Amino acid sequence: MSAAKLNLLDLDRPGLEAFFASLGEKAFRAEQLMKWIYHQGVTGIDAMTDLGKVLRERLQELANIRPPAVVLSQPSQDGSCKWLIRLDSGNCIEMVFIPELERGTLCVSSQIGCALNCSFCATGRQGFNRNLSAAEIIGQVWQANRLLGGGRNGERMITNVVLMGMGEPLLNFDNVVKATSLMQDDLGFGISKRRVTLSTAGVAPAIYRLREVSDVSLAVSLHAPTDALRDELVPLNRKYPLAELVAACKHYIAGKLQRQITWEYVMLDGINDSPAQAQALVRLIADIPSKVNLIPFNPFPGIHYRRSSQTVIDRFRDILLAHDLTAITRKTRGDDIGAACGQLAGQVQDRGRRQQRLARLAS
Repeated sequence: MSAAKLNLLDLDRPGLEAFFASLGEKAFRAEQLMKWIYHQGVTGIDAMTDLGKVLRERLQELANIRPPAVVLSQPSQDGSCKWLIRLDSGNCIEMVFIPELERGTLCVSSQIGCALNCSFCATGRQGFNRNLSAAEIIGQVWQANRLLGGGRNGERMITNVVLMGMGEPLLNFDNVVKATSLMQDDLGFGISKRRVTLSTAGVAPAIYRLREVSDVSLAVSLHAPTDALRDELVPLNRKYPLAELVAACKHYIAGKLQRQITWEYVMLDGINDSPAQAQALVRLIADIPSKVNLIPFNPFPGIHYRRSSQTVIDRFRDILLAHDLTAITRKTRGDDIGAACGQLAGQVQDRGRRQQRLARLAS
């Protein structure tokens, strides 16, 4: 049985240069190939006419370009769109495109399911199967770019990418770094560093490591201003408590002009939305360049949490603003198709059988 062909989407620019060097080719071949894949949206190697015929034949023997398959498209009444992407038998992920007047944001996934089990998140309840490859991550951007028209007439539909879909990006470190490099590379999708955002639940050691190899914007799923409450909402906090997480975030932006941490804070009625908790949040992050995104909770079947009222959310926001913190209430988008923050579920063959355990507890 012959070995599987290399998926060229798995290689960033240094990886492609090394691949071509192994074939006895010059590094500029990587630039030519990337332009075909990411600028022209080409997957057929034989169509890459500035590569010699002999090289094209060699490439076809060794490699191919395999973006993941989109199997379902769900448009929202508000203009958002969710796509279901099949990766293998039994496993699918979801990505979401959110259009706005001056930007188009694509939310992509980094894992099949999630191992962190945050109590308010639909993805966590699905359990966990595996990490996505770099090809499966950048392939989401490739497919969305194609489906949205590929930037025809010089117009770029995707201006921002956020790794806020299924999974914890920093637990798939190498593949995520490789994929974000391709998002930012001028020969890839050429998206500004400030417009590629990685969202983490707080894997503190990996935040230090990320600073050494990447310059993406960092968002932190915070959701509580104290360890006692965050231990309940975000179980990862028991391993990396707030003091450790905040120190890592300070280090990540230290010396970076005009950079800040985005804190994501889902608003749960009667859980984390009191004035005292707003004051505690101020004390926690007051000395860090910050933006706080207040996220109205998006319900899903089987969950007991409720969304804070708009009055309560506004009161919480006003306390932050009064202490000179930047705070906005995120507009809910795509909730009619289960595409809002915290609702992505996909189809996950859970290796940890989390869904079965939850069903037994509910019975």
